[in-house]
Amino acid sequence: MPTSPLRRVGAGFGAATAIAFAVVTATPLVVTAAPAPAHTVAARDAATWLAGEYTDGVLPGPFSPQDWGLSIDGVIALAATGAAGPTRQAATAQIAAHVRSYNSYDDWGIEGFTDGGATAKLLYVASSAGADPTDFGGWDLRAETVALLSGAGTGHQHGRITSRTTEETGPDPSNTFDQSFAVLGLARSGGTPQETVDFLIRQQCAAGGFRLYPDADGVPSPSCDDQGNATLDVDSTAMAVQALLAADVAGADEAAQRGADWLVAQQRVDGSFGGSGPTSGANSNSTGLAGQALAAAGRDAEAARAAEALAALQLTTANGGAAAADAGAIAYASDALAEAVRDGIAESFRDQWRRATAQALLGLAQIPLGQIGLDLPPSGEPTPTATASPTPTASPTATATPSPTGSPTPTATASPTGSPTPSGTPTAPTATATTPTGSVTSPAGGGAGRLPTTGVAIGGYVLTALLLLGGGAVLLVLGRRRTT
Repeated sequence: MPTSPLRRVGAGFGAATAIAFAVVTATPLVVTAAPAPAHTVAARDAATWLAGEYTDGVLPGPFSPQDWGLSIDGVIALAATGAAGPTRQAATAQIAAHVRSYNSYDDWGIEGFTDGGATAKLLYVASSAGADPTDFGGWDLRAETVALLSGAGTGHQHGRITSRTTEETGPDPSNTFDQSFAVLGLARSGGTPQETVDFLIRQQCAAGGFRLYPDADGVPSPSCDDQGNATLDVDSTAMAVQALLAADVAGADEAAQRGADWLVAQQRVDGSFGGSGPTSGANSNSTGLAGQALAAAGRDAEAARAAEALAALQLTTANGGAAAADAGAIAYASDALAEAVRDGIAESFRDQWRRATAQALLGLAQIPLGQIGLDLPPSGEPTPTATASPTPTASPTATATPSPTGSPTPTATASPTGSPTPSGTPTAPTATATTPTGSVTSPAGGGAGRLPTTGVAIGGYVLTALLLLGGGAVLLVLGRRRTT
């Protein structure tokens, strides 16, 4: 009885399957995992070092054992790598327990002031750290941030994040960093109002870059182009690009891409970036932010070059010299690296290394600010279930300047490490602040954007490919024969 073509095909495929299976099981399959990208390894080493600088969930500052702005920057950087889960969780709990230590002057006995930029940054870190932004240390940070936005009657200032105070004594201190965190935090917690994004877009000049300060000569300026002497800033542009990419509103993506184009034009031959003013020289803070923004905007080649420049500033056990014990730390600039290799990291400069490493990590990890924390925790890390016990806030020394967002060090750029010290007391919005309940909300889920995973097992894929190849060969042969 003649065999049907389909039966012959089935029999042939079965034979091919058996042969392929015999070959695969008889021949040892050696699969070599691809090495992790250099910037991935550098990011993990930097995260390990930075996590080791925390004590009881807090990073110290130059004048106090608790620097809340820097501690927040560290949480963001560690979350971008998915590293040091317990450290992130402890730090998030401590930050939640000290909301007013960061976004007010309460600890200095100056009541009635709420810093808008610091509040927006708290909203962002709560969202990216997996905590509940509507109950963070007893505060509804989303409601607080919305209450600090300028209302419809403020003209070209409509949508601007502002500070609240009981007295009106000067211009608002908020800048493009603060506005970017407001857009990011609101986008991550339920959506950003169109007017808040529009205000950020007005800080972009026709060239594509963003100015740092929305005011000119102490007076609110309608837009970047209306300020004839506006200084375009790499750091501000990098923050604005990422905020706009996270905002799902009209005009945001186009403005972000123009900002990314401007950043590409500012990149130096070695892949590095500089800021503006006193930070105009190549530095890891600006390079970290710009590299992260370029990756977010899909400029992969330029982002990779920025990561290479950052890795070149990193201490390793091989190149560390006198600072080999601090392997993983990233210098602010090449002269700081050379000095550390020669003499070690002096205690007086350690603060600069912490700030530089926190921001450089962003350019090495290349996880956009809009995406940090949206992934699950790396396997093996526990889900946070307990909160850290709040530590008392130390009284500032006589030399400390009250700045809830954290003033940058002389060599650090104006960046997520903190907004500049407010120069005056802003106009108070009419909205009422949410009364804190005093509870500390533990991070829920502890999610973190992870670095790319390498070395995934592919034995199953190879076996499937061999089976398909074997079956395809049989079908090809039978297809050329006549039916009997």
